[in-house]
Amino acid sequence: MLYMVKTDINFPNIGISLPKVANGVTIFGFDIMYYGIIIVCGMLLGVLLACWRAKRAGESPDMIIDFALYAILCAVAGARIYYVIFAWDSFKDNPLSVFNLRTGGLAIYGGVIGGVLAAVVYARIKKISFLRLTDICAPALLLGQVVGRWGNFFNREAFGTYTDGLFAMQLDRRAVGSDFTCSAVTLAQRYAGREEALNRIMEIRNNTVWINEIEYIQVHPTFLYESLWNLALMTVLLLYTKHQKFDGELMLWYFVGYGFGRVWIEGMRTDQLFLWGSEIAVSQILSALLVAAAFAAIVVIRIRLKRKTDGRAARKVRK
Repeated sequence: MLYMVKTDINFPNIGISLPKVANGVTIFGFDIMYYGIIIVCGMLLGVLLACWRAKRAGESPDMIIDFALYAILCAVAGARIYYVIFAWDSFKDNPLSVFNLRTGGLAIYGGVIGGVLAAVVYARIKKISFLRLTDICAPALLLGQVVGRWGNFFNREAFGTYTDGLFAMQLDRRAVGSDFTCSAVTLAQRYAGREEALNRIMEIRNNTVWINEIEYIQVHPTFLYESLWNLALMTVLLLYTKHQKFDGELMLWYFVGYGFGRVWIEGMRTDQLFLWGSEIAVSQILSALLVAAAFAAIVVIRIRLKRKTDGRAARKVRK
């Protein structure tokens, strides 16, 4: 993959061609990647939304800003640690590259774990409700993800399998990961024991298209699918706020909704993180577990609440 690039990105089946799309900008001789800029913008917008929601909920927006300072640091650290753990082969020859975040390599689930841990500690220290805090922040987290996924667009990453469908996206083969430029022998060694993943990449490599003497791969824009899915989910959670039955419910629905979409979208991606020595996509299995656990928690809590309500009604009748 080229470091600083300007290449065309095409969506041929909907007639969109974006010429000379850069993945960064050079300021005073220093390269700044759009990936980092977009991630920061997503975080700031998320904080603004959380502040607005806190004010509407009768909480102090200053509390959200204070919490965000810790949560963002923990989320970034968690996202990087999660990614490095499951992609160590990409860092073992140059361990210092772990600290270079400008070109990508953040896993959202690691960020969520880091953010939740920060919320647990913060709520305990400040003696506030952890569940209420997560409800305020759940839609804001989604807004950050909606925006942040576009960092993957500029990095030419987080795309899916080959497709000639409506939203097929064409990327310059030289500007994507080395899986699409290395030799077939190297690729086979890299994906030894992961036949399905290898076959997906080979299908893309075998279906490239040439445009003006430039070779393009043609793939699903899964970053776009996830961004739109998160936008829809965020809207639903914002509308549902008035109807929630208990503290923590919005965060549980976040795990159900995001996890469900991620199971589907992760199944199309070609840059999955795998459990060590297996063909199991770690984010896909984690998503499925979160959906099951969160939905079960919602059902159990609602049943308990209904029993309490019915019990109170029965006592009133006896009186």
